[in-house]
Amino acid sequence: MSKKTIKDIDINNKTVLIRCDLNVPIKDGNIEDDNRIVKSLETIKYALKHAKHVIIMSHLGRIKNEEDKKKNSLKIVCDRLSDLLGEKVYFCTYDEDIKNVVQNNKIVMLENVRYFDLDGKKESNNDEELSKFYASLADVYINDAFGVSHRRAASTTGVSKYLESAVGFLVEEEINKLSILLNNPEKPFCIILGGAKVSDKIGIISNLIEKVDNIIIVGAMAFTFLKAKGMNVGKSLVDEENIEYSKNLLNKYSDKIILPVDVYVSDKIDSNDKVLKNINEIGNDDIAFDIGPKTIENIDNVLKQTKTVFLNGPAGAFEYDNFSYGTKEVLKSLKNSSAKVIIGGGDSASATIKFGYKNSFYHISTGGGASLEFLSGKDMPGFENIGE
Repeated sequence: MSKKTIKDIDINNKTVLIRCDLNVPIKDGNIEDDNRIVKSLETIKYALKHAKHVIIMSHLGRIKNEEDKKKNSLKIVCDRLSDLLGEKVYFCTYDEDIKNVVQNNKIVMLENVRYFDLDGKKESNNDEELSKFYASLADVYINDAFGVSHRRAASTTGVSKYLESAVGFLVEEEINKLSILLNNPEKPFCIILGGAKVSDKIGIISNLIEKVDNIIIVGAMAFTFLKAKGMNVGKSLVDEENIEYSKNLLNKYSDKIILPVDVYVSDKIDSNDKVLKNINEIGNDDIAFDIGPKTIENIDNVLKQTKTVFLNGPAGAFEYDNFSYGTKEVLKSLKNSSAKVIIGGGDSASATIKFGYKNSFYHISTGGGASLEFLSGKDMPGFENIGE
């Protein structure tokens, strides 16, 4: 896939509307990780250099009630963007005369686009009237929000119907680097899949199973596969609806699929206690929250021979220190390998940055669900009105 970029269209002396993905984690009034803001800077700076006016829009969190509006205002993100750019970004609410504000400022950030979801979910349902409203604010539209481009929303798909449109540098990089996995990845090629649900990964497995040499399955989804093999997984999380799918996949591709051989179990996720057990020792009341050292050794041996790796999903409940071992060790093995490593977004990206590997890999995607949809070969609604 290739798409027209911001460099391919004329934005000189025009008003440019840029959809970014600035959905950063915020805790106690502080931004915990500004990676998505930093990743958006290249496109924003290019627009500022050439355009007359620049409008930034994004979502933040989910908006279901008035309380959500209060805690998910983009004002804090706007302030951080101002700091990173070294110039004032005017923060504009929807109560203001937006067109007048834009005409009197070089760069403006609009309030959270999901504020419109309180009125019939207009943003998330790609409301045509809202799409036209966004389009009325500018001359050109730039999609630089890869992380939401798998969704059909007014600020992605809708607005691009009514303005000359292109993608930004962040999206261009995502498309180019993820496409390596779809086209001619250097082999051996390995995918590491973690997280909770098998259902989330069926698309990518189906699309890439014939291309890969190994699929390493960790995290909670591993217990669905272990149960499909007839093993006792105690009270560990299992995607019951996909046991049969897992069984069929194991029967057909047993030579490619690598599962945990030992795990850390406990009685609850926030426990300070844990016990290391081989998978055939899991008891009826055990809950497995992480993979063990024998599994890490097996993974390390595979990665030493691998040339291309895609990782999506943590190896355990890494948010809890007691169960962060597996995720840390997988990242360490990837760092020590000679492979070209692409990290899926979401929790994978969060863990990678949290544990100090922000600059260690070929690519860290800004979109978890979006990277999975892209690699599943599915259409990306956010790009459908943008030419090649």
